[in-house]
Amino acid sequence: MIKPTFGDRIMIFMIYVFLIVLAFVTFYPFWNSLVISFNTGKDTMLGGITFWPREFTLENYQIVFQDKRLLNAFMITILRTAIGTFLSVLVTALLAYGLSKKELIGRNFFMIFCLLTMFFSGGLIPTFLLVRGLGLMDSFWVMIIPSLVLVWNMIIFRTFFNQLPKGLEESAKIDGCGNWQIFFRIVLPLSGPVIATLSLFTAVFHWNDWFFPSIYITSENLIPIQTLLRQVLNSNTVTSQMSQLDAGALSHMSSVAKVTGKSLSMATMMVATIPIMLVYPFVQKHFVKGVLIGSLKE
Repeated sequence: MIKPTFGDRIMIFMIYVFLIVLAFVTFYPFWNSLVISFNTGKDTMLGGITFWPREFTLENYQIVFQDKRLLNAFMITILRTAIGTFLSVLVTALLAYGLSKKELIGRNFFMIFCLLTMFFSGGLIPTFLLVRGLGLMDSFWVMIIPSLVLVWNMIIFRTFFNQLPKGLEESAKIDGCGNWQIFFRIVLPLSGPVIATLSLFTAVFHWNDWFFPSIYITSENLIPIQTLLRQVLNSNTVTSQMSQLDAGALSHMSSVAKVTGKSLSMATMMVATIPIMLVYPFVQKHFVKGVLIGSLKE
């Protein structure tokens, strides 16, 4: 074992200091928002809230969870994330499996055609006209269908499928399996790390996306939680934000004198952020392995 020199130790120390500072700068805004959400709004307006609540309260969350709009938006987001992730990963994997076959006629053409979409988009107005022409305006499926195929995920899937031993498929064909049986019974079960990693990427995309619904959805009962959160955070005054609450939340808030628009905004943001963060620990063991296997070609 080579003993590190004095210069190596200085460099390691500087790297650790840099990483600690970077972690603090990255994590502190989230922590401060969490602290404010548990602090009384009137006290927060005085300033000085940093690492711990000065006047702890749960009133902000009580009011937020009494707002029926938020609960409905939360359910829409959960449905969108679950259905969108499942369908997107399935369709993308099917496309990648087909493009991984060297005997596919026109494989290079279809691959180039897919790659072009990564560099040149249709633009906002043509996309709007296309969505309207397909009859997807103001519907739940406008948040699912346009993002069914993600080219980058398809490339990772395709690279991973190319690394699978060809003997597996050949032996399965000898046993009488067709392409569909090979894909669902052999290929997908062996793709666990890649599926877990790309499912996480796709789920985070669906959970955090507010732009698509803000353009193509006008019905309040279809607005996801991130779009609702953007409306809350963009409120110019406390009065305008309070007016967005439903009657139940307003009646409860009238008995609470220490709640402000900022405290409600922070509580809403925590409700919209924490659930997706809880998913990471369950797929962490597959994360690095899935990206590494799916992005390297031997």
